[in-house]
Amino acid sequence: MIKPNQLIETQLSAWCAKTFTACLPAADLNGVNLGVNASRNEQFGDYQCDAAMKLAKELKSNPRALAQQFVDTADLPDLVEKIEIAGPGFINIYLKNEGLANQLTAMLGDNTLGLPNLGKNQTVIIDYSSPNVAKPMHIGHIRSTVIGNSIDRLYRALGYNVIADNHLGDWGTQFGLIILGYREFADMDALKTAPVEELERIYVTSYNMSKEDPAWRDRAKAELVKLQQGDAENRALWEKFIELTLSEFNRIYKRLDVAFDLYRGESFYNDQLAETVEKLQQAGLAEESNGALICNLEDDGLAVAIVRKSDGGYNYTTTDIATVASRTAEFQPSEIIYVTDDRQQLHFRQFFHICQKLNIPTKLTHVWFGLMRLPEATFSTREGNVIKLEALLDEAEARALEVVKKSSPDMSDEQQREVARAVGIGAIKYTDLSQNPASLVTFTWEKALAMDGNSAPYLQYAYARIASVRDKYAAKFPDINPDAFPIILTEEQERRLAIKLTRFAAAVETAARLHRPSVMADYLYDLSQAYSSFYQNVPFLKAEEGPRESRIRLCELTASVLKNGLALLGIETPERI
Repeated sequence: MIKPNQLIETQLSAWCAKTFTACLPAADLNGVNLGVNASRNEQFGDYQCDAAMKLAKELKSNPRALAQQFVDTADLPDLVEKIEIAGPGFINIYLKNEGLANQLTAMLGDNTLGLPNLGKNQTVIIDYSSPNVAKPMHIGHIRSTVIGNSIDRLYRALGYNVIADNHLGDWGTQFGLIILGYREFADMDALKTAPVEELERIYVTSYNMSKEDPAWRDRAKAELVKLQQGDAENRALWEKFIELTLSEFNRIYKRLDVAFDLYRGESFYNDQLAETVEKLQQAGLAEESNGALICNLEDDGLAVAIVRKSDGGYNYTTTDIATVASRTAEFQPSEIIYVTDDRQQLHFRQFFHICQKLNIPTKLTHVWFGLMRLPEATFSTREGNVIKLEALLDEAEARALEVVKKSSPDMSDEQQREVARAVGIGAIKYTDLSQNPASLVTFTWEKALAMDGNSAPYLQYAYARIASVRDKYAAKFPDINPDAFPIILTEEQERRLAIKLTRFAAAVETAARLHRPSVMADYLYDLSQAYSSFYQNVPFLKAEEGPRESRIRLCELTASVLKNGLALLGIETPERI
């Protein structure tokens, strides 16, 4: 049997590499992938190895002859039933039914469902969501928040020490405008009932006045300078704006089941910016240009990056370099992951490159995504048609409630609202996470809330349907414990489902490694399809004792994998829908 909490692919790959090394003791096999991949077509085995064809190019040999040499030399692991050569030199690997059954039994007895502890003793910082203080969260924040949170969950599941950091936009010229506007025309009643909306109104009004009135603009600049110099009154107002904003943000985060370990905004690194620029100068990376200080990256194929403006102020590049240095010194992370929209790609390439030249050892990763839009309205802060995130969540729950009322009219009103909350929020998350992050997402309610097809409600319903099978079994056979019976795989649909279940750990690992939650979504949808075929073609409660209990245990494991897999996407699984 494959060792517990180790990927089947990893151990089969190690076996293949060992066997090829034994076959070709004089050959240099470095740089050639000798591993296996899950077969996409079950006619070609459960796993495939194409190393013989890769080696044939390197060694100028016949790929089928190399594959045959592998087959003749191989000592099959306990899990492997047989291996065959196919096509130009593929090695098809078939697993034993008993071995698969043992794997499933091990998963049932493990609260991680067989996930490997890949992140042991490693710290990863994930920087996501990062809204601006004094501005409401809108639909543009949803992707960073839910993609970042899913990557956060995937890494934690694999044993990493994750630090989720919400790098708030809590500093800059806008605060001079807000402080001045607050003093002149704040509506205190509105500030109590809708604080962030009122702060935004203050900012927009003050900004517009600064465009028309130079005197107002100068007064706002003066307030900003006072804040930057530590004026107690302005500092207190700034802290109040942050407190009011975070209170609103945290209410939305709670609805989304998103939590952070740190809330370190741009202001946290202010006192490190001058030192950061000095380090850049000492390293010969910064030079003066028209009164500003720049890092000229043109020889490296990148644009010039300003690190100190001509007026002496700093910008995002300076702050982000200081942030990396600070995080590296304090937490010694193996990786820092940033989740932002695709418009920031150049910025991240620039400051990542500068960090590399500063010999900062931490791996830096930018996970970028396309925007999410509604077909009837794109969002634009300039045009004033921003779709507020809270309004989107309210609409999702309201529409989901109509679905739940139709599917479960016998539920109490309270139960219906609770299920609608899980279904509505899950629908929004899954619509985002089931897409490649780099793609543009056009959100439609019809697709998001569909009870069939690749949607959160479909998967949530699949879980609820399995729960009902377990309940029916318990009611009909109250004195029988299915765990006392072994798992046996006799039907084609059983085996197909078993193979899919054993690939859960690989799906989690791949989704985390690629920073792509869509891999997890695809896996869960495929699993639900395999279960549906199993459920429709194999008798359950009417089967004889033994196979019946085995199938109930397969149901139990499928339910657990669906529940845990959806949890990695931040999606709840109600027992009824």
